[in-house]
Amino acid sequence: MFFYCNFFFCKHIHSMKALEDQALEDESGYQEDENVADKKLKSVGICTVKGIQMTTRRALCNVKGLSEAKVDKIKEAAGKLLICGFQTASEYSIKRKQVFHITTGSLEFDKLLGGGVESMAIIEAFGEFRTGKTQLSHTLCVTAQLPGEYGYTGGKIIFIDSENTFRPERLKDIADRFHVDHEAVLDNVLYARAYTSEHQMELLDFVAAKFHEEGGVFKLLIIDSIMALFRVDFSGRGELAERQQKLAQMLSRLQKISEEYNVAVFVTNQMTADPGAGMTFQADPKKSIGGHILAHASTTRISLRKGRAELRIAKIFDSPDMPENEGTFAITAGGITDAKD
Repeated sequence: MFFYCNFFFCKHIHSMKALEDQALEDESGYQEDENVADKKLKSVGICTVKGIQMTTRRALCNVKGLSEAKVDKIKEAAGKLLICGFQTASEYSIKRKQVFHITTGSLEFDKLLGGGVESMAIIEAFGEFRTGKTQLSHTLCVTAQLPGEYGYTGGKIIFIDSENTFRPERLKDIADRFHVDHEAVLDNVLYARAYTSEHQMELLDFVAAKFHEEGGVFKLLIIDSIMALFRVDFSGRGELAERQQKLAQMLSRLQKISEEYNVAVFVTNQMTADPGAGMTFQADPKKSIGGHILAHASTTRISLRKGRAELRIAKIFDSPDMPENEGTFAITAGGITDAKD
């Protein structure tokens, strides 16, 4: 009898142990699945709960290795962690206090922009060649590193170059003007050369991952220029719809990155002849490229044009909070500066 009871007791203990082992195995398997999903999301630049909420279910399902059931679980978990709904204008104004401004190097230009290039926004500067777009980009690479008004501490920059116009030597000249160490300035700028519009989009995955990895360190993302590669990769009216769709996806991504990580996004844009301008008797028969997609996505649009000698004229073309106005600035060896009277 003792042997019989002991046998069943041992069998019961063995069953309990097997169940515990199974539970531990399931739990470790679940954690392993979570880790795999986490890595897959980070590989496409989705690194935060807010990033998940900013991404559609369809886009998440397109991530290799994520099933619809897994995406539903991820979305459900994100919804519990971060409630996205309405808030009062007063509450939103508190969030807006996080916005900072980066000086352009010119006080008059800063005044035109309401303090400089602002964060949580896309600032587009468009104009013909030699109007100062790339010079402004280089100047911002240095000024973004300098402490500014209202507690701005400065930070690092990511520069995506689609036209092979970035010159480290130019940063050294501008650094001399602000009495900043050359090596320190260059070390704080991460540079990438984009060769196709697809490559440019892929680089944004790296940008988002870098902003997450070094939270609060990066302050500015520059793309010079936003449309150059799209003009090469898509030609003719037959590919226009596809080009605009791809462009819209990139701009949407830039908007989300600027808001999610509180960084300023500065992009330059090219000009093209407007065949229909002659019919409307416009003084300047040229327009920026990118169409309505780019026009609506940019928070503030700045038109740049040539003046006398080194002088350039900047005009607020479109802005949600700044009036349409003009200001002059100069291009010097030390970058963008105020025009001399």
